[in-house]
Amino acid sequence: MVQSCISMALKLAFFSISPNSSSNFCCPLLRTTHCSEFLQLLKSKPRRRIRRELKSVAAMFSNNTAVSDLVATGLSGGIAFSLLKIWEETARRGVFDQKLNRKIVHVTVGLAFMLCWPMFSSGRQGAIVAALIPAINIVKMLLLGLGIWKDDATVKSMSRFGNHKELLKGPLYYAATITLAGAIYWRTSPIAIAAVCNLCAGDGMADIVGRRFGTQKLPYNQNKSAVGSIAMACAGFLASIGYMLYFSSFGFIDESPKMVMGFLITSVAAALVESHPISTELDDNLTVPLTAVLVGSLVF
Repeated sequence: MVQSCISMALKLAFFSISPNSSSNFCCPLLRTTHCSEFLQLLKSKPRRRIRRELKSVAAMFSNNTAVSDLVATGLSGGIAFSLLKIWEETARRGVFDQKLNRKIVHVTVGLAFMLCWPMFSSGRQGAIVAALIPAINIVKMLLLGLGIWKDDATVKSMSRFGNHKELLKGPLYYAATITLAGAIYWRTSPIAIAAVCNLCAGDGMADIVGRRFGTQKLPYNQNKSAVGSIAMACAGFLASIGYMLYFSSFGFIDESPKMVMGFLITSVAAALVESHPISTELDDNLTVPLTAVLVGSLVF
């Protein structure tokens, strides 16, 4: 008798909802009348309340720049990290030729990260926080290049010949360029766009196209081809235009014919410098962004 009373009490406590109750809880074992009452409660829930809740969440992120930058850091860092891991795995499995795999990393990582810049807050805080992500990669390149940290997959995906010391040149300059472009110029400057696009899209496509179709070498540099230099100028210019339109859609920069012409001049200059023997001696990951910054300072 006692057990049946307890059982009945539990059923009344957990499996019944009063018509006047404000609870949204419903159990599948409810009687039909109670289920219908619950469904009516759901239908009667005002949509304005849902809109207010969504707006309050959005306001929290927009008003609290520390929280929004933290979320942006996690998302953009996750995207960059995922891309690096994908290309490390393709290098480990030998999906692509090692040199091609390295250039795929070269083209995609920097451009994908720059797509994430609008997620960060305006002003210096957003610029510095965004720059911390590639800055971490600078530390990683130093540790790997100096032999302090061992990671064969990363070395193979970013080096020409699988030597960890190579990471102290090209990959280190690459990470430094993206870091400084964000920290100094940021998304409001066409110089940042020109530097990153000519380094990533321009220099990357020069090598990919040049190796495949570059039978006609340049008279002043037999290691470079005419088609590779043309591909670099075109890819750097088109990528710059694409990012100009992209950042303009957020109101960060004002697109103009003058800016388009500036991107063209900068991309042609970067391609000429990349084709010069001095870029082979120093490193085109250093000479290309330096050229983009110097020429961009004159034309923008």
